[in-house]
Amino acid sequence: MKRHGGTFFALAAAAMVAAVPVAAWGLVGQQDAEGLPASELDHAFQPWDIADGTAHAIGATALLVTAVAAALLVRATRRGALDRRWWMVLGPLTTAGLMAGVGWRVLTAGVIGANIGAGLTIMLGGPVVAGLVLWSLAGGVWLAVRGGGDANRRAAPTR
Repeated sequence: MKRHGGTFFALAAAAMVAAVPVAAWGLVGQQDAEGLPASELDHAFQPWDIADGTAHAIGATALLVTAVAAALLVRATRRGALDRRWWMVLGPLTTAGLMAGVGWRVLTAGVIGANIGAGLTIMLGGPVVAGLVLWSLAGGVWLAVRGGGDANRRAAPTR
């Protein structure tokens, strides 16, 4: 990220990446089986003891933070202040965050018997999220080493 304003862009990127899973978790809501009392439901993982209304308010706030941070980053990219190659880091991280937020709701869903969705989330979603995070890590290191901070950097002329 560009040196001038790099801290601002880093904070906006961190806010966006951190807010996405919270927004997904809050807006999806608890996915318990309908028509059964809570005492009869089985959980792969116990859900947090947060009221649905509170979770939705937290999710809506996180969605607003995500939208503002993304708008700032897109604007900076369009103006050339943020190197567009950083989106190869931010895109997979936000996707992983979205999968983690929704996945947590699947893992904590109240069901009767086995939670097959929880097993599939762990078996299939876990490796995908890990791959996305590793891709972002490798891309971030590559950009940091190769000088990805300056969007307007020109290659040095060769003789």
